[in-house]
Amino acid sequence: MIVTRLFIFLFFFSGVAGNAFIARSQTLNIGLLIPDRHSTAARHGAALAIREANERGGYHGKTFHLVVKSVEGMWGVGSKQSVSLIFDDKVLAITGSLDGRNAHLAEQVTTKTKVAFVSAWATDMTLSYAFVPWYFRCIPDDKHQALALMRELYKNRRFSNVALIGTDAYDSGEAINTFIKLAESRGVGKPRKFIYKPSDNNLKKIIQSIKNADIEAVVLFTEPAFAAAFTSLYRQNNMSLPLYGTLALLDDPKAHRLEWKYPEPVVTVSSNQWFTKKGIGFQEKFLKVYGYQPGPVAAYAYDAANTIIEAVKKAGTDRDKIIEALSAIHHQGVTGEIYFDEKGNRAEMPDLMILKDGVPCPMKVSQ
Repeated sequence: MIVTRLFIFLFFFSGVAGNAFIARSQTLNIGLLIPDRHSTAARHGAALAIREANERGGYHGKTFHLVVKSVEGMWGVGSKQSVSLIFDDKVLAITGSLDGRNAHLAEQVTTKTKVAFVSAWATDMTLSYAFVPWYFRCIPDDKHQALALMRELYKNRRFSNVALIGTDAYDSGEAINTFIKLAESRGVGKPRKFIYKPSDNNLKKIIQSIKNADIEAVVLFTEPAFAAAFTSLYRQNNMSLPLYGTLALLDDPKAHRLEWKYPEPVVTVSSNQWFTKKGIGFQEKFLKVYGYQPGPVAAYAYDAANTIIEAVKKAGTDRDKIIEALSAIHHQGVTGEIYFDEKGNRAEMPDLMILKDGVPCPMKVSQ
């Protein structure tokens, strides 16, 4: 009972006192949660958005400020850091370039304190299952990415026997399961699942199983390091099946340069930042400021921060009104148009692209 009353008091305090403090302050804080202190791409992407907003005059004479906290360490740090951003730093809203598990921790805190959380990297479908009106996602979720890939695989290429390769990591498993459920519910195929487990070191066995089966295409639900190892072994075994992948293949939050030089061309879900005038402008300024080319991690962090900034400019500094503004927002970002469905998911269907020698080339999804 005492704990419940304390939480009710803290909830009330975070809303009333927090809004009052923000209204008086000359600095408008926006929180950013990153995987660890070395995750520079997301930090730089969000910081560039803040910098540009302040160059345009900020908001009514007040300047925006990015408060960055990492969630590295013992399990649960994400909750502690989210609480700190809300109660100590009095942020207007929080964005995060986190994996699914850590994004869940941040979401739980923002759910209870009614502070907007704009996820910039986690694609896990269950993040939106709670139907919290102040949760938003500016990256395509697992369902949208799966649908984009399925249209190419089953409708355009007319494949029927597809192999899905992932790891025992949480996000990889969730993405694969979403793909399988969608494929089976739509009657387009029954993809085969192969899971790499570091403890078993079973990558060679997976390659051999694919060679022995009548597989027509391979879809990777993995991060760059594993994808590079797989495609290298893939080439050594003289395999020539078409390769596909999700945005996870482009995840490298610690990188200061892009290194997607897979031995074979890979069709992946696209963040679109390379193919539009606005996206190219973002890349040029990012390169000038930070000295390296931005990838999707930086681009989605940039768009998430800009989406929050636009909501503030439309609604003011009241946290409740910021949530309302985000719900109705249509923001033209460097990754495309950002608007949200009733669950807070990004509603726009993503495109595909081809990575050839590490260079992104556009490829439209057939509707």
